[in-house]
Amino acid sequence: MNPAFQGLLTILIGVGGCLGYFYFSNLLLDRVIFPGRGANAGRNINRANMVRPWLFLFPAIFALGLYLAYPVLETLRLSLTERIPGGGLRWVGFDNYIQMASESKFWEAMRNNMMWLVVVPAASTAFGLLAAQLTDRISWGSVAKSLVFMPMAISFVGASVIFKLVYDTRPAGQEQIGVLNALWLQFDGGLGSILLLKIVPALLVLAFAAATLLVGWRLLEPMIRSQPGRKLTAGPVVLRILGLLVAAFLLWHCVTGLIALATYRYNYGAPQTWLTIPFWNNFFLMIVLVWIQTGFAMVILSAALRGIPEETVEAAIVDGANPFQIFFSIKVPQIMGTIVVVWTTITLVVLKVFDIVFAMTNGQWETQVLANYMYDKLFRSNDWGVGSASAMVIMLLVTPILVWNVYNARKEMR
Repeated sequence: MNPAFQGLLTILIGVGGCLGYFYFSNLLLDRVIFPGRGANAGRNINRANMVRPWLFLFPAIFALGLYLAYPVLETLRLSLTERIPGGGLRWVGFDNYIQMASESKFWEAMRNNMMWLVVVPAASTAFGLLAAQLTDRISWGSVAKSLVFMPMAISFVGASVIFKLVYDTRPAGQEQIGVLNALWLQFDGGLGSILLLKIVPALLVLAFAAATLLVGWRLLEPMIRSQPGRKLTAGPVVLRILGLLVAAFLLWHCVTGLIALATYRYNYGAPQTWLTIPFWNNFFLMIVLVWIQTGFAMVILSAALRGIPEETVEAAIVDGANPFQIFFSIKVPQIMGTIVVVWTTITLVVLKVFDIVFAMTNGQWETQVLANYMYDKLFRSNDWGVGSASAMVIMLLVTPILVWNVYNARKEMR
């Protein structure tokens, strides 16, 4: 069958089926189940009107149940079983979760996912906010926004191929097609290379550690300096403790990163295989997702900035505020809700990141992430139990962020 005719036939059947469903279901409801005639006509009409919305919702509920609820329940069932050689499944309880927790690759994936969760949403949101603010102040801002947004049109695999060429390594003596190696070969181990490859990264790590310490102190301060008459409930205390644990985890990685940076011996004058350098190769992968997601953050935040009332900015100017004070003290607080939405949306993308790691390193050289770990277990090791258990871990990590987004959306609608 001709593909065009097949597509047209599918559309006709789909649209016709929807129209037929709504017409005949309403006909059945009004004429057979709750007929609007006889002694109980009024009561039947009221009942039909109560049921009618569910008729419209049923196709969506059925589709969501089929494509979302059923896979979740089936994945949960598989995570509690294991395949037996003769075929079939055997109930093993939480053995798959225990086995997964005993594997170093799983904890490597958890550690890397945590690093991705901290770096990518923060960098993407920050660069997007910066681009939104700067492009609104220049005459050719629309062109600049188009260029920044363009990576969003590229698939993750396509972007990975592009950056794999940027990080490409050829043997010494051959022409380097990788941009990074072409720049690297300009260094010979002198003061410039030490400054750019040792001191600058160390300062960035220290700045990140200082920001983490500040956030940790802000979380800890209300717990040790309780104000009279004010008590923290159990929920905020638990969230603060979790935040402190994450801050401690990040500080530990800052320390280990500084040690690795200080002790790593660069092979000056020779091409580097960038994606095999421990610790830093994860950041080379993160750059790809930051490059893609910055355009998304810029578009959303640019719309939010345009929605700020001009009166507040004009009042700040009259009071003598400089541009930095206007931006950080006037504009940013007014769009903080949008910033949180952008941040959490990118966080959901990061939790499910797979394509970039799979296409560039396949989880080798300590770059494993949870989604790639799940793929390895399900389709390479053919271990359905542990693979399904890792899928449930990803779902558990994603669920709180989804609930938070829904809560904020409903709060704003009120």
